[in-house]
Amino acid sequence: MTETTDIDPKIERAVTRVAAAAKTASAVVSTASTKDKNAALEAIAQTLEDNIDDIVAASAEDIETAKKRGFSDSLLDRLELNEQRVRGIAAAVRHVIGLADPVGDIVSGRTLPNGINLMQKRVPMGVVGAIYEARPNVTVDIAALALKAGNAVILRGGSAAISANTLLVELLRKAVASAGLPADTVSSIDAWGREGAAVLMQARDYVDLLIPRGGPELIQRVVQDSIVPVIETGAGNTHMFIDSSAHVRMASDLVLNAKTHRPSVCNALETLLVHEKAARRVMPRILERLHEAGVTIHGDSDVAECAPEGVRIRRVTRRDWAKEYHDLEIAVRIVSDIDEAIEHIRAYSTGHTDVIVTNTIANADIFVDAIDSAVVGVNVSTRFTDGGEFGLGAEVGISTQKLHARGPMGLAELTTTKWVMRGSGQIRS
Repeated sequence: MTETTDIDPKIERAVTRVAAAAKTASAVVSTASTKDKNAALEAIAQTLEDNIDDIVAASAEDIETAKKRGFSDSLLDRLELNEQRVRGIAAAVRHVIGLADPVGDIVSGRTLPNGINLMQKRVPMGVVGAIYEARPNVTVDIAALALKAGNAVILRGGSAAISANTLLVELLRKAVASAGLPADTVSSIDAWGREGAAVLMQARDYVDLLIPRGGPELIQRVVQDSIVPVIETGAGNTHMFIDSSAHVRMASDLVLNAKTHRPSVCNALETLLVHEKAARRVMPRILERLHEAGVTIHGDSDVAECAPEGVRIRRVTRRDWAKEYHDLEIAVRIVSDIDEAIEHIRAYSTGHTDVIVTNTIANADIFVDAIDSAVVGVNVSTRFTDGGEFGLGAEVGISTQKLHARGPMGLAELTTTKWVMRGSGQIRS
């Protein structure tokens, strides 16, 4: 393992021991049967349900601390684990049980002219590290998906959710061990803080893949500092373009859902673009409904002219176009045509999710072909960009890069492939 600088040697040794134990555990879970992995997942789901009160209490401790630290309402929402959310997490784990096990799937196969039988099959990634913040549900989501895909996982969940994450990892380890798999299939380095995360980013001898999930600063720090291969899960500066042919009711319903359903998450709408020919027709209703929902609206004088009486429009700045609000705020712009909308999205989108609302098939096709984001939608809410909604079960994150994983990352994205050759003594001439 590459030696890190300015790191307490005790922390480096401790995190290295965790990583080495995870590597050993991965050798066991990688060959575990689907039945055994599913048994461990059921044990996790049942354990979560059996300990709801303790989990909610631990989450309450985190929220109380976060309030004293002045966290925003959107961050407090991410931190909270109430009974309904814990039951939802357990249900997501059981959904993963019902998904097909990708390990062993044959991606391709053929017989070469020399008689060698060649096939490419899915195999576990090995040890997956995850660095994330203020999202205790991710602790279970990533652990469940990693386990089903035959991997061990090392978690770094951040200080904001330390009480909930500490308890969750303890429960996960006990559940996995009760099903006969190594407890080190799931481990945490939260106890060693940012220095521990720095060691994990250098642990290439033990960790096969690192996934950062959080704000832009966290993600970029991991991308820049890690020598372990990284899949980047990008920020969600999502857009919706209301085309000239869009229906008022559909457009206003989609905007309201995309912005207000859960504004703190990465697939919430941040920027609304409206065709100038539709502005007078659709904008008053959209702006009124956003205002009634408590959304702060940023726009220019053209947007203000479309606003009903009593709806305040704050002056928009260039910074707003690039901002991921994570709150009840939205930036609004009127554009001259679909080309200007596409130009704006190309300039400011983070490549997460961008949507067009239109009644014109030709414009829908133009938009889908022109927008190079992980998910592009037509007449749907941006909130559907989600592993659960896509039928993947829980998700590890939403990748905005262009390697083997793009968009919501489920089981298949936590595997790699290897080639297997079967011959009868062939030699190369």
